[in-house]
Amino acid sequence: MKVLAAMSGGVDSAVAAARAAEAGHEVVGVHMALSKNRDQTRSGSRGCCTVEDASDARRAAEKIGIPYYVWDLSDDFHDLVVEDFLSEYAAGRTPNPCVRCNERIKFASLLERATVLGFDAVCTGHYASIRADGPGGAPSLHRSRNQAKDQSYVLAVMGPDAVGRSVFPLGEYETKDEVRAEARSRGLGVSTKPDSYDICFVADGDTRGFLERNLGQAPGEIRDPDGAVLGTHRGTHGFTIGQRKGLGLQQPAADGAPRYVVDIDPSSRQVVVGAAELLSTRELIATDVVAFEPLSPGREVRAQIRAHGESIPAEVLEVPATATAAVPATAPRTGTGSADPAAGPASGTDPGTASPATASASLRVSLETPIRGVAPGQTLVLYDGDRVIAASTLERRA
Repeated sequence: MKVLAAMSGGVDSAVAAARAAEAGHEVVGVHMALSKNRDQTRSGSRGCCTVEDASDARRAAEKIGIPYYVWDLSDDFHDLVVEDFLSEYAAGRTPNPCVRCNERIKFASLLERATVLGFDAVCTGHYASIRADGPGGAPSLHRSRNQAKDQSYVLAVMGPDAVGRSVFPLGEYETKDEVRAEARSRGLGVSTKPDSYDICFVADGDTRGFLERNLGQAPGEIRDPDGAVLGTHRGTHGFTIGQRKGLGLQQPAADGAPRYVVDIDPSSRQVVVGAAELLSTRELIATDVVAFEPLSPGREVRAQIRAHGESIPAEVLEVPATATAAVPATAPRTGTGSADPAAGPASGTDPGTASPATASASLRVSLETPIRGVAPGQTLVLYDGDRVIAASTLERRA
């Protein structure tokens, strides 16, 4: 099988590529240059797509003994991930850029280009597992055995077709230490490289500063639920539902209880803060449903709204009429593409049209126990045990 291995320059993708090659696949490594400022250097675990990352990926590919190329996907990344991040915050929503990157770059843009070039699958260093136990024996997406590193949540939007053309060699590792030990045994120099974290394109970790630099200031008021003005702010994009720190309020609540952001209205430039109980809900409403298998009212599931949050027992109350399957994330392979990665991304492709089908109605889910801090724009993923059955975008809490 011809496999295109996405190599970030980290230990996970290096070991994944090595295992794919060892399994007998014809593997080619490709580093996705996503940043427009690739001359920058890393700061510990922060930053992405730096000159060090590209060099580390190249050295790993040489050690494994596979061809290696660099593809410039920075325009796609900026248009489909960074701009989405900015527009969502400007609209008072809370996006997950890792979800969007996996959906639109790694399993839309990259897989589409891999297909055009004649590859059968894409291999990455994500912590997730693929097993042939979906409906009719179709490949299905499962949690990793390493629960602390599990990335099935951010991969769920890729849809069933992309799952069938993906390889995740790290899904059966129980700890990151095992991956690092294997990297050392293979002589891969990235075995001790720190993990990256936070938002990769906000290298200094100052998300609020990044938003203000890109969206500017739009001063407004901070109010309590009764409408009393408690303070001012420089822009609603600096807040997210459930936020407690950084509110800038000078006077405490009458009862001394902490205040949280409970509502954001960019149109009136108002941020509403209140007591914690105002954040609790037992019912979630979502759209843009990507279903791995048919959904039906009354089905018992587990619901998760954060990448490393707890999943909660839930029941499906209502499903969109179209939430029975997902359209393939890329066009079916024709076998006529030229398998020459040096040519880079194929011209004339439109990665924005490669994402799975979305539903026009809402998915409604009832939770067994209340959950706090539900924000529009977050991703809702439903599980059956450790198997992903659907992903969607939260619109509101009921």
